[in-house]
Amino acid sequence: MTSGTASATIRPGTSRGLDKVVASAAEAVADIPDGASLAVGGFGLSGNPMALIEALLAQGAKDLSVVSNNCGVDDWGLGLLLNAGRLSKMTASYVGENKEFERQFLSGELEVELTPQGTLAEKLRAGGSGIAAFFTTTGVGTQVAEGGLPRRYDGSGGVAKASPKKEVRSFAVRGQEREFVLEEAIATDFALVHALKGDRHGNLVFNKAARNFSPLAAMAGRVCIAQVEELVEPGEIDPDQVHLPGIYVHRVVHVGGDIEKRIEKRTVRARGEEA
Repeated sequence: MTSGTASATIRPGTSRGLDKVVASAAEAVADIPDGASLAVGGFGLSGNPMALIEALLAQGAKDLSVVSNNCGVDDWGLGLLLNAGRLSKMTASYVGENKEFERQFLSGELEVELTPQGTLAEKLRAGGSGIAAFFTTTGVGTQVAEGGLPRRYDGSGGVAKASPKKEVRSFAVRGQEREFVLEEAIATDFALVHALKGDRHGNLVFNKAARNFSPLAAMAGRVCIAQVEELVEPGEIDPDQVHLPGIYVHRVVHVGGDIEKRIEKRTVRARGEEA
C-alpha cells in the first residue's frame, strides 16, 4: 500500500520545531482526510492507540485503508471505526474475533488483504526504511504467492476481487537453492501508535508486549502520531532505552496513565486456587 489516496494537505509535524507535542488527540488527527491510508499499532487489544482511534471516529474521516495486525473486536480498537462504516480496506494477519468484520467482508462492503504476520511486520519495516520490496520464503507454494485469495466478495457468495499472482524466484542460500516470493513494502499516509513514555522530540518507549507492531507501524507512516501515557522532557529518556527514535514521530499527544486498557481473555485463577 502506498500513500496517494488522501486529498488534503498533510502537515508532517508542528510549527514549534522539535517540540512535537499537540494539545489533544482531536487536534492530532484533525487533518486526516477521507481516503487516507493508516498504519495502526497494536496486537489483539494490547497497545491499541484508543485515544487517537476515538478522536478519529469523532472527526468523521471515512473510506480509510488501514494496516494493522488485526481489526480489534466489535466494541474496541479498530472495531469502533469498522462498526461506523469508516473502513474501505483492511490489511491484516488475523481477523478472527470480530463478527462485524466477518459480516462486512462476506457482504462485499470491506476489502481485506490477509498477509502472513511476519511478512506484514517486514512490509511495514521496509516501507519505513525506504525499501521498495523484498523476497521471503513465507507463502511460497500457497495462494499467498499463487494468487486467488478473496479480497472482496460480491455479496452473493462470489469473489469480486482476488489477490494477484506474485513473482517467485530461486536464490541459493547456504548452498541450497530455494524459492522466494516477492513482497512489496507498505507505506501509509499516517500512523497511529500508543507508547508508555515519550519526550517532546518524539522519542518513544513501549511497555513490554504492547511494543508489538507499534514501532513498525510508526515507521511506515508519512506522518506518525503517538499517544503517550507519560510525557517527559528531552534528555530524560536514556538513549539506550529508546525503542523508536523521534525522527519517525511527528506529533505527540499526552493521554495520561489512567486510560482504559482491555484484555481479550482473562485467564487468572482465584488467589490460592490450585492449578
